[in-house]
Amino acid sequence: MLEIRGLYSGYGGTDIIRDVSLSAKPGEILCVLGPNGCGKTTLLRSIAGILKYRGNVLVDRREVSSISRRELAKKIALMGQTSEIYFPYTVYDTVAMGRYAYSSGFLKDLSEEDEGIIAAALEKLELAGIKDRLISELSGGQLQRTFLARTLVQNPSIILLDEPTNHLDLKHQIELLRYLRGWTGEEGRAVIGVFHDLNLVHRFGDSAVLMNEGRIAARGRPAEVLNGEVLENVYGLDIRSFMLESLENWRRQNGAAGGGGAL
Repeated sequence: MLEIRGLYSGYGGTDIIRDVSLSAKPGEILCVLGPNGCGKTTLLRSIAGILKYRGNVLVDRREVSSISRRELAKKIALMGQTSEIYFPYTVYDTVAMGRYAYSSGFLKDLSEEDEGIIAAALEKLELAGIKDRLISELSGGQLQRTFLARTLVQNPSIILLDEPTNHLDLKHQIELLRYLRGWTGEEGRAVIGVFHDLNLVHRFGDSAVLMNEGRIAARGRPAEVLNGEVLENVYGLDIRSFMLESLENWRRQNGAAGGGGAL
């Protein structure tokens, strides 16, 4: 479904990611993790065709750089790590922008099908009650869910998410990832997401890629990648011991007993 071969990409003539190769299958949630500045966002922007690259990025065996922007929008949707507010549109209008690849004009001529897809996304992400509010008036969590809804109504085959749980409370983090799990279960869909929370990677990921200094340091199933020694080599910290200590503190404070940690 997605295949990347020998990918180099960056900014101002400087490569941030170097010789990256990976693939994603239908029905898969692929988690990308690593320290800040290791190239995770650059990878997603290259897959989305926003950055020029060397190597190959193939979607359904077609090179991304050869696909028109409108056609590519029907295949890949990217929600970036930060989203600037340039104009104070309503929540509804912001979400409706995700249907631009299917409509003939900007927020015009939305079909009955378009309106149904938009309404379903608003309901799913608990935004229906505030659909007429300006996005400049929203909290960080509400704004994040609005941009997520815009991504979902684009109805792509592949969703690229850069820290999708950023600004979301625990309830909405879990609900979002459960929704994405169901979404990928439909035919011909996959999610590639950048995560910092290793517990979420372990809980919801089918596969994981650990990046370090622009290259892939480890790949495989989450349990394989979230190996204490591998993480310590990349992050310079014994993350596994830290997580287990935190879990033990949680159990002690809440009177729980027994069991092992996620990592």
